[in-house]
This record gives sequence, C-alpha cells and structure tokens, in this order.
Amino acid sequence: MSEQTRRQALVEAGLLHPNPQAVTAALFTTGTGFFLAADKVQVKYEMLRAHELDGLAVSAAAASHGYSRAGYYLIAAAFAERGMAGLLDDRPGRRGPVKLTEQIVAHLRAAPPEASGAVLAAEVQAQFGVELHRRTVERARRG
Repeated sequence: MSEQTRRQALVEAGLLHPNPQAVTAALFTTGTGFFLAADKVQVKYEMLRAHELDGLAVSAAAASHGYSRAGYYLIAAAFAERGMAGLLDDRPGRRGPVKLTEQIVAHLRAAPPEASGAVLAAEVQAQFGVELHRRTVERARRG
C-alpha cells in the first residue's frame, strides 16, 4: 500500500494524527515506510511501547510522539482497559440519554397510547424518582 493510499484510508477512518509534525521519535523520522507519523493508532501504540519496553520516561515518550504527559496516561489507561480498541478515539458526546433506564423506557412504552408526555413524566417522577421533560418521554415512546 502506498503512503498516499494509507493516508487516505486514515482520513476516511478518522485515524489521522492531529499533529504528525510533532512526532519526533526515531522510528517515525528515520525508519522505514512502515512507521507513519500520520497514523494516530500506530503512534499511540509506539508511544506506550517506548515507555514500557524501552524504558523512556513518560514525559519523553509522550513528547516525542506528539502527546502531552496527561495524554499519555489517558491513552495508557484506555489501552489497559480495552486493548488495541482503547487506542481508537471515543466518539464525542454523550452515549445516549442519561436518565432513561431500560426499566423507565419499558414503563413508557407499556403505557396506553393516549397518555400524554406530561402525564407519563409525572408518573415516572412518582414511581422512579426521575424528572423527565415531556418531550423526552415522547421521544422515548417513539423508540
């Protein structure tokens, strides 16, 4: 695969390093074409490896791979928790409604269709102790 094709694939997958010119680690500056500073996942992995296996200080490993010391620890924790998948960036934003549990959604969907969002929001408040806006209730019922 050519470097241009690889870069295009990285762009399409959203895996382009935000600051490849900040990557100064020898693997990426003097190595073969295998190591590409624009490959965010590869750079993160090599940063972790540089500290864990090569014994480079965290701050030095982070700086030479274009990340901060704090960024290193976040990446290391994600890698420890999820393995290689932890090197992928999380999608931004919330992961769904915060207050709507499966139990509340089941209750809302089991309610009679003529019940208003406001009435069901009051029921949820009384039964589950969770305050919902009537529009949240209506959206949850539509599924």
